Amino acid sequence: MTEWRDAIIDIAHQAGDAIMAVYRRDDFDIETKGDNSPLTAADLAANRVIVDGLRALTPDIPILSEEGKEIAWDARRGWTRFWLVDPLDGTREFIKRNGEFTVNIALIENAEPTLGVVHAPALDYTIWGQRGVGAALREGNEDIGVQTRRPAIAPLRVAASRSHLDDKTAAAIARMGDTERRGMGSSLKFCKIAEGSTDVYLRFGPTSEWDTAAGQCVLEAAGGVVLGMDGQSFRYGRKESLLNPEFLALGDADLPWRDWLA
Repeated sequence: MTEWRDAIIDIAHQAGDAIMAVYRRDDFDIETKGDNSPLTAADLAANRVIVDGLRALTPDIPILSEEGKEIAWDARRGWTRFWLVDPLDGTREFIKRNGEFTVNIALIENAEPTLGVVHAPALDYTIWGQRGVGAALREGNEDIGVQTRRPAIAPLRVAASRSHLDDKTAAAIARMGDTERRGMGSSLKFCKIAEGSTDVYLRFGPTSEWDTAAGQCVLEAAGGVVLGMDGQSFRYGRKESLLNPEFLALGDADLPWRDWLA
């Protein structure tokens, strides 16, 4: 698994290079997918790099990627181990050119993320998490361990999406009391909680399994949790739909999150 971790970090960096080659252009084409989300040449280029890299590394482990999600449920339902990939999480942030987009690669085993890498190429930022090992920032050839902030104290530092903040989320944040809102895009919200610089991320809007798996792995390896509104930990590959239910990510599992959802 440790050998895989370093290989996945390398694949994520290669995908980031492919993304940045498009990002640096003066202009690039933007398509609209069937769900009205944007698609760019960077999404497709990163997907090719990741899929080719994973197939070379682990030819016997299937891959589910946002840009290859047409794999039928009848095929997926028997998977006990698979790669779950978002080659460019935060395409809207990419289009805005604010740098807050990521490459997400996670290994799912028995419905749980056990290895996750998140790479933000425009920010030169890479973080990984491995179940039973921990989480760390990768800076050059050095790993710097990270942990969540426990206990979380006021003001609570709340991650808020730059592109998807809705009224329901704003109302829940208001019920938290003394808070400090921190706007950021993509799976970076999970990562900043893992680092201990943020405490909470609530998400009532739609997300898909590839949006959260790598970030969840990083956060849980750093001591946090990602929970559905029923209090159960997130699981992957157990249902036909690839959409996630509503969820919250916490650095400190003892926070009174049920009070915020009243």
